[in-house]
Amino acid sequence: MRIAERLRSDSGAALLLLGVTALALVWANSPLSGLYEQLWATPIDVDIGELAFDMDLHHWVNDGLMVLFFFVVGLEVRQELSIGSLRRRSQRLVPLVAGIAGVVAPALIYLAVAGRKAPEGWGVVVGTDTAFLLGVLALVGPAMSNQLRVFLLTLSVVDDFLAVTIIGVVYSDEVRVGPLLIALACLGALWLLGRMREWRSTPYVLVVVVLWGATVQAGIHPSIAGMLAGLLVPAALTRRVDVVRTKSLYRAYWQSPSADVAREVNVGLARSISVNHRLHLALNAPVTLVVVPLFALANAGIDLRGGALGDALGSSITWGVVAGLVLGKLVGIGLGTWAAVRLRLGTLPDGVGPGSVLGGAALSGIGFTVSLLVVDLAFDDASQAQAATVGVLLALVVASLLAWGIFATARVRWGEESADLPVVLDPPVDLRHDHVRGDPDAPHTVVEYLDFECPFCARATGMWRDLRDHFGDRIRYVVRHLPLDDVHPRAHLAAVAAEAADRQGRFWEMHDLLFAHQDRLEGEGLRGYAQELGLDLDQFDADLADDALHARVQDHAVSARASGARGTPTFFLDGTRHRGSHDAQTLIAALEALDAGDDAEPSRRTRRRG
Repeated sequence: MRIAERLRSDSGAALLLLGVTALALVWANSPLSGLYEQLWATPIDVDIGELAFDMDLHHWVNDGLMVLFFFVVGLEVRQELSIGSLRRRSQRLVPLVAGIAGVVAPALIYLAVAGRKAPEGWGVVVGTDTAFLLGVLALVGPAMSNQLRVFLLTLSVVDDFLAVTIIGVVYSDEVRVGPLLIALACLGALWLLGRMREWRSTPYVLVVVVLWGATVQAGIHPSIAGMLAGLLVPAALTRRVDVVRTKSLYRAYWQSPSADVAREVNVGLARSISVNHRLHLALNAPVTLVVVPLFALANAGIDLRGGALGDALGSSITWGVVAGLVLGKLVGIGLGTWAAVRLRLGTLPDGVGPGSVLGGAALSGIGFTVSLLVVDLAFDDASQAQAATVGVLLALVVASLLAWGIFATARVRWGEESADLPVVLDPPVDLRHDHVRGDPDAPHTVVEYLDFECPFCARATGMWRDLRDHFGDRIRYVVRHLPLDDVHPRAHLAAVAAEAADRQGRFWEMHDLLFAHQDRLEGEGLRGYAQELGLDLDQFDADLADDALHARVQDHAVSARASGARGTPTFFLDGTRHRGSHDAQTLIAALEALDAGDDAEPSRRTRRRG
């Protein structure tokens, strides 16, 4: 894996942050510490007419660049609310309750320990560094923890929203009305752009820049502006009609490659993807690899010489921060999750046990980015800020070690080897019952769980021809039904229609017709397809009403759940669930990698014997 790709991974990003934090500490405690202080105190004055942005480099990082960080957080929250894990009530209530408890409990514990000396520091312990959390999870968590990762991401969405709101409301300067009104007008403009379904990203970016400037001038910390701006950028799934339109544009470019047609292709691609997803893709890597590490470099460098470390370790502020983050997050999130589940507000994600929840709760004690930002805002006294910073860094280490211990205990005591959905096809392919295209005895098998009303399944179906062209008789293709009844009400009956056609030996012909006419999957349409295929209509009608066929479709859905398939299309390659893109090129590469692994296995066995 190349270095850039490694750094973009969760564990790579965490290791990068750890490295930068260590660099800041070493630099600040070295003979070059004066240079460190001078660097961040460098004044950078930007005057635009009567507007003056006179800040040193440290404040430009904290109040300028970090707005991008919170803007990306806002984009992620909007995605979760619109199309992700916060879209349904049953999915969002457990992490919502746990997230609120995970903010309240740490604040109360901090105030109990350090409230008399520095009550203003309670905001240091309310936030969680999502990037650090996910990175350490990849290092110390279960080998497979995707479902736990999704749960913690949802939890951190709630956490981040509350933390940023606290920063913007509690730790802002004296508010100036004029710029505040401009900022509110910018938020209104973003809302109007979303209502107008503006697909270009430039108008959003321009408004966000003005919003940032107005917020700074108003005396409100711009983190809340970044979060609210991200929340107002619309997110949506790609529509089939937009993909089809883009495909026709590509065909036009293939036939007439010119600059004008290429521009139309680029515009078509942009319009097919929501502006939220495009901005998130453009900003996520720079924020992860540049903005957050630069913030760590600017804020983690504290001078611990001359007895400063001893003073910090003897301060109630330090231990208030440690207790608030480590103990507060563990207790708050743990009890909040338990209470929400007991009250039947929702359920834990499939595959996630109580031990994994507690391990994730412990990892939430890594405040780092948000905590260091609040330290800079909350404390005017340098020694108090230093003690709080030491507490944040100690909490990072203690929370990581505590989480590692909890995960290890859960693995040994409760058998929680993973925190993910199953990955093995259950039951395996059975030629007596499954629908197979290709050589039944082929060495490679691709199984697809599909929904006849799902537009993405319709597009993925064509990849079988590409796989067959590449592998020939070495591959077979199997389909099973997974009708998503809550979003595709006609999919179940369409699946039964395909099974009814199978009784007359025409399953694959009906399969192709159903995907070709996804807009007509009601009763009369299905009967018309049967007639088009020359089926016995009386038998077809009787089979549509046959409980055995309805049960067969339901059995497929049960097998999907047992195999870890929750959406469509889901693919299994040689019995193992495939993750990531499901275009033909990606599936071909994955199958060839399996071939390479099989070829290498005998040589590995030979080396072990020798």
